Amino acid sequence: MSRVGTIARRSFLVGSAAIAGGVAFGTYLVRRTPANPLLDEPHDGAAVFNPWVRIDAQGITLVAPHTDLGQGVRSVQAALIAEELDLDWGQFSVDPGPPSAAYYNTALADEQVPFMSTDTSAAAQALRSTMGALFKVLGLQLTGGSSSVPDSYVKLRLAGAVARETLKLAASKRSGVAVEQLKTERGAVVLPDGRRLTYPSLAAEAAAIEPVQDVQLRDPSQWRLIGKPMQRLDIVAKSTGTLKFGIDLRFEGMLFAAVKLNPRQGGPLLRYDAKAASAMRGVQKILPVANGVAVVADNTWRAFQAANAVDAEWGPAPYPAEQAEHWRSVSASFVPERLDKTWRNDGDIEPALAGSAGNAEMAISAEYRAPYLAHAPMEPLSAVARFTPQRVDIWVSSQVPRFAQEKVAKIAGVGVEAVHLHNQYAGGSFGHRLECEHITRAAEIARQMPGVPIKLTFSREEDFAHDFPRQITMSRARGSTKDGRVEALSLDIASVSSSASQMQRLGQPMPGPDGQIPAGAWNLPYALPHFRMRAYRVPELAPTSSWRSVGASSAGFFADGFLDELIHAAGADPLHERLRLMREPVARRVLQTVAEMSNWQGAKLGPGRGRGVAFVESFGVPCAQVVEVTKTGQGIRIDKVWVALDVGRVIDPVNFENQVQGAVIWGLGHAMNCEITYADGKAQQSNFHVYPGMRLHQCPSIEVRGLEQGAKIRGAGEPPVPPAAPALANAIYAATGIRLREMPFSKRIAFV
Repeated sequence: MSRVGTIARRSFLVGSAAIAGGVAFGTYLVRRTPANPLLDEPHDGAAVFNPWVRIDAQGITLVAPHTDLGQGVRSVQAALIAEELDLDWGQFSVDPGPPSAAYYNTALADEQVPFMSTDTSAAAQALRSTMGALFKVLGLQLTGGSSSVPDSYVKLRLAGAVARETLKLAASKRSGVAVEQLKTERGAVVLPDGRRLTYPSLAAEAAAIEPVQDVQLRDPSQWRLIGKPMQRLDIVAKSTGTLKFGIDLRFEGMLFAAVKLNPRQGGPLLRYDAKAASAMRGVQKILPVANGVAVVADNTWRAFQAANAVDAEWGPAPYPAEQAEHWRSVSASFVPERLDKTWRNDGDIEPALAGSAGNAEMAISAEYRAPYLAHAPMEPLSAVARFTPQRVDIWVSSQVPRFAQEKVAKIAGVGVEAVHLHNQYAGGSFGHRLECEHITRAAEIARQMPGVPIKLTFSREEDFAHDFPRQITMSRARGSTKDGRVEALSLDIASVSSSASQMQRLGQPMPGPDGQIPAGAWNLPYALPHFRMRAYRVPELAPTSSWRSVGASSAGFFADGFLDELIHAAGADPLHERLRLMREPVARRVLQTVAEMSNWQGAKLGPGRGRGVAFVESFGVPCAQVVEVTKTGQGIRIDKVWVALDVGRVIDPVNFENQVQGAVIWGLGHAMNCEITYADGKAQQSNFHVYPGMRLHQCPSIEVRGLEQGAKIRGAGEPPVPPAAPALANAIYAATGIRLREMPFSKRIAFV
């Protein structure tokens, strides 16, 4: 077993001890700097300053280890380094780097601790620090949880500053000019007389110097890149169709594979007959893989056709066969023995709900539901694998490259160090590339065909059938009002644990409560007199995984949607009552901003039109949205959306706006039209014709404003998703009087 695997299997014991206030690992492990993976490569004459910057006579390479899934993070990472290294766009190349413990992600720690994001108490800070140290010890390299920018913001600027100061020292040694008299500018060290020593020309001398660690970061007033509109490094190639995604790769001698797997996720293959498939044009081999068979052919289309021709008998699903059984299991989990954790218990909820504590004017109750949802990235899952007894190469886009390495090593029967994973640009993920099933199937096929590069591509139908969807979730809520105000809110949420399901496939246990079940609901920043939030763990059903914004995508809908019901029951204004209740100043400013953007106070809406407001905090980001809709003779038209959120610092305003707009479209489209349901153990939705999301003609105008008042740097990719569904539901109620409590909304409402 590899060292990372050994440590990882101890991780949750360490985490439990940390949460209990103990110290489960020594300061030596925490302080130890992971080995620089760039030093493992040939580097004659190259200066390797740290794991993120390499300069040689041929040029400058910046390493961006967070996987680019379409969110533009490769460009953002490069900009953070280039800002301190005084580089212009186009003066460097960018590489994702190899999987390495050096690229550990400590920003994930905030989501793992049971404290409000605004809690800066000693206990909260100590636990965040402990969890961050744990992730460093684990060498946890992971892209997800809107953590890429928070993880990179200081780390990569420091990497650039170290390289800058070391190059200045090299220039000083060559020229005899004191370091204090040197400056850097556009990829060169500039001497007092104006002479320029380019970084590549200094590489050999810089390589002989111990990197300078005592560095100062630039004041924001000196920034040339950060906070300014940038052209993403991939935008020209994507716009001209020349960017190579993982699915586009070709190698000499390559063969192409497709799989036919048990459509009942995780069920066994009982028997198969491949005679007809074997006789088809271009077919090279039919091979066994886990839970199914693979077809290898001379192109992908022929592999797809032959895979469809395989006659197979499948075993049963290891979960309930019918969708109704799934919902019954969720509904039956609101019992004391299934209680995962009581996350909030403010005030005295039961008397307040009963009215005995304050003669409540009105008590209401409601049940909300959120279905399974597919990830369905535009680029279906694919991977290229080449096996030899000495070395395995995998070309793929993975959000968990070190875990993927371990899985491939186990299949190939080699050490982890012999597995070389080359991380690629991805055409979307939304959490699916946190999984490894396409990588392990490619490795299985390649091992049976040594020396041959094999490109495995999942058909769209296989991608849908073997997705690990968003968790199925239900909420039961009760509340009361008093004197025209919201008085009490009790929110119970029952859900399968997507975190436990996902970690199980990565070979990790997950004891303790799952913080994603109540995410976006337990951390309401409102001063409610009486507020209780309980999470219930549903026994495992269909396997699930992280989906863009994870638990907050459903819990945020439940919490804000029911709060809106209470506000209307009280006869209060939806936005003004939220502002009255808001206790956090940064979150309050976000709400005020969206009110100003949408002219909430002064807007005059005619008949059949309505506006809804929603606020959800997820991943430490307060986000508010106002949605405006019109009721037409054919259905609901979404006219406009206003979005305000605070991420502490906007790195690239253009990319930020695009990220937020994309997240809103994602949230609205899935709330409108999408679900995954099971029949006979199989996902019934197989392609976009029955899983449409939002169509182009349905897309509203979306106005975005990013605030920078928050104390910490946060990510923008996921937080705009959770408020979209409740804001839309609240707007539809305002326009029609129909209260939507179950997604997809198309079950009750038509959209045009």
